[in-house]
Amino acid sequence: MDYWFSEEHTSNVKLSFRIKEEIAHVKSHYQDIYLFETYEFGKMLVIDGTVQTTIKDEFIYHEMIVHPPMLTHPQPKRILIIGGGDGGAAREVLKHDPEEVHVVEIDRDVVELSKKYLRELSSAYQNPRVHLHIENGVEFVKKERNFDVIIIDSTDPVGPAAGLFEREFYESLKASLNEGGIITQQCGTPFYHPEEVCKAKNTLGKIFRYVKIYLAYIPTYPSGMWAFVMASDSPIERRRSCGFKTRYYNDEIYDSSMVLPNFVKEYCDNYRD
Repeated sequence: MDYWFSEEHTSNVKLSFRIKEEIAHVKSHYQDIYLFETYEFGKMLVIDGTVQTTIKDEFIYHEMIVHPPMLTHPQPKRILIIGGGDGGAAREVLKHDPEEVHVVEIDRDVVELSKKYLRELSSAYQNPRVHLHIENGVEFVKKERNFDVIIIDSTDPVGPAAGLFEREFYESLKASLNEGGIITQQCGTPFYHPEEVCKAKNTLGKIFRYVKIYLAYIPTYPSGMWAFVMASDSPIERRRSCGFKTRYYNDEIYDSSMVLPNFVKEYCDNYRD
């Protein structure tokens, strides 16, 4: 019999993947974690019923959550990644030759599974500049300071990640940044859930002077259209060129990704908390 995994995108829409085998299943203290081998997308990490990453398309997400903010900063040296336990964001950050990369992941099981089965992503943990902290990101930023770029690579705003989308957390992030620092965060699909995207933008806009939404197209994420939000007290503009190999990101995409469709602009213009 065929074995399929289906992710519910709305109450009326599901995306299904034919599964070759179940590689691992762990019920951690925080989450229900599956690792599948799929026919179409290779290895797939699923947490609480939602696809987090696949080997076939992970490069799009990881390049786009990392390179726009990193290239916005003129000289990023100390980087914080909140979430990102699979290691993919840290892998991309290392291409910028930072001095320190701190990964704060609440769930050790995500890290261990990635180290064992997702070596294409988790290789960054072998680099001595990458420092792993197994703890709550909300609490971590209350005590740590002096970051140039902070990347919030979290799951959706429910469960253990819910606090990563609140104003109090964003205020702690700002206090943790050096002058001219930048934060970026994935904030969902503007097609199915524009309220999540616009809420993140609005909340950050109450704390930072400059806020921009930007988009990428990721086949395994709901609707394919995925949003990120970047915030800083310095103007958001590209200050360096991409001098390394990428598969999705290029310097033209930096600007074009911030050109939003009218339906997204109109929703956010009219959105009220």
